[in-house]
Amino acid sequence: MRPCFTLLATLAVATTAPAQAPPLRPAQPATPVLIKAGRLIDGRSDAPQAGVGILIEGDRIKAVGPLAQVQGQAKGARVIDLAQMTVLPGFIDTHTHLLLQGDPTAESYNEQLLYESTPYRAILAARNARIALEHGFTAIRDLETEGAMYADVDVKRAVDRGEIPGPRIFASTRAMAPTGMYPIVSDNWELELPHGVQPVDGVEGARLAVRQQVAHGADWIKFYADRRYYFGPAPDSVLHSWVNFTDDEARALVDEAHRLGRKVAAHAIGSDGIAAALRAGVNTIEHGDGMTDSLLDVLVAKGVYWVPTVTVAYYVAGPRGGAWGPMVEHQHRAFTRGLKKGVRIVLGTDVGGFPWTELNQAKEFEYYVQYGMTPMQAIKSGTSLAAELLGQRDLGVVAAGAYADLVAVAGDPLKDVAELSRVRFVMKGGVTYLSP
Repeated sequence: MRPCFTLLATLAVATTAPAQAPPLRPAQPATPVLIKAGRLIDGRSDAPQAGVGILIEGDRIKAVGPLAQVQGQAKGARVIDLAQMTVLPGFIDTHTHLLLQGDPTAESYNEQLLYESTPYRAILAARNARIALEHGFTAIRDLETEGAMYADVDVKRAVDRGEIPGPRIFASTRAMAPTGMYPIVSDNWELELPHGVQPVDGVEGARLAVRQQVAHGADWIKFYADRRYYFGPAPDSVLHSWVNFTDDEARALVDEAHRLGRKVAAHAIGSDGIAAALRAGVNTIEHGDGMTDSLLDVLVAKGVYWVPTVTVAYYVAGPRGGAWGPMVEHQHRAFTRGLKKGVRIVLGTDVGGFPWTELNQAKEFEYYVQYGMTPMQAIKSGTSLAAELLGQRDLGVVAAGAYADLVAVAGDPLKDVAELSRVRFVMKGGVTYLSP
């Protein structure tokens, strides 16, 4: 939910390993693991289960069921006793920025792109990956590097190879906006400043940019559908915006991404930008403050996911001023209406827009409950529904065959959803990263 921009720098990595050496990965437990769960919220069911056993072999769940039954299959297993706790699937945040450390103002954004090198920002990103994991987020969709080129893919590879702890990362690399439509923009035309995105113009330019990003490891493609948000004069209460791309450019971008097997996320805040993104055929709308009833109906009809990023909306409203404060209330009302209409609302926080070290991403669950979700709906928005958005059937659920990505909290999050901000146990792929 930001203005943003680009630094050119690359990380050179020397290695003495053979070119064909297999990637390093966290060591898997040599013996099976049996988790005794006092309560289980499995990400699919509408009610918790009590007295559950979860048998894990390698990085997968082998069996889930009544403890007595699963214990019979767990001879020689190492036991993790969470009998006094609530076990859930690992959380999934579908809108993050590992390479950003908070940008409530243009100055805070510019300082990072002008005064921090890409290698330094990548070091902070590695720290942020660990913070996310320790907060219980075992998977994230990282929606662009904000001027740090393809460094999100480097962080992803370091996590996958076991060099650093972190969640499963679905990276979108640089994002896209037309020339002049994204920071940093200066009045001094003699300076070529860093870009927070990949500048893209024209139909062929859009297709080329998608190909370049996919070639450099993008799992998702992201573009900025709009900018400059404002409310129309009375009696118009709609949040409007300037649309960035022509319809032909946006359609070419989305079409090329889909042709190459990638889905597309659109930053779209005003109603005009949301409508343009939906015309282009995107898979997810990010932020969506300006949702109207007719646009919500299109989301339902087309099966498009909405990622509202409420936490960042509150964080930036004060410092940015202007329309940003009223935008929060507009989004609140739209969220409530969208929930009633059956819009698929998925948890995403835009962490990086607020500092990783300042707020726990799990605060987003609390906002969703305040906006009308039940605690169970909120949990599913950040587990099974988020996995559905990612197209990852093996994530977001506690079920036989799924990845052993688990968290546990001491209390009952169905009674107090704030418990999700107090994670006591984290396991990813059968490896324990946080113990009670």
